[in-house]
Amino acid sequence: MRALALDIGLKRIGVALWLNEIALPLNAILRKNRDQAANEVQQLINEYQISKLIVGLPKGGASEVEMGKRIKHFVSLLQFSGELIFVDEAYTSKEAQGLGVANSRKKDGKLDSLAALIMLREYFGV
Repeated sequence: MRALALDIGLKRIGVALWLNEIALPLNAILRKNRDQAANEVQQLINEYQISKLIVGLPKGGASEVEMGKRIKHFVSLLQFSGELIFVDEAYTSKEAQGLGVANSRKKDGKLDSLAALIMLREYFGV
């Protein structure tokens, strides 16, 4: 089974891959616009033959409702017929900082992809 985790933000999308029971962070997608970003995610879905899509949703906080709508709209742009799972992404970015990217520039997307990796690990219990 192949799964893709997405940490969807307004400027970057963190991406992690579950392949042969191994979780791997991929390069983040830097968003120019939602169509470009959706096309790049779609390419990953097709390239890796993804059967499960795990998407982080913010829980709590002032932006929960607005970001939830934006994330669900973004996912609706994808042509994906596999299993779609929304998970709580709370504190994944903070936890990712503890994985050694504290010196990384936040704008490069590494932190976002590590947050997606954490979502994968939590989902699969590894």
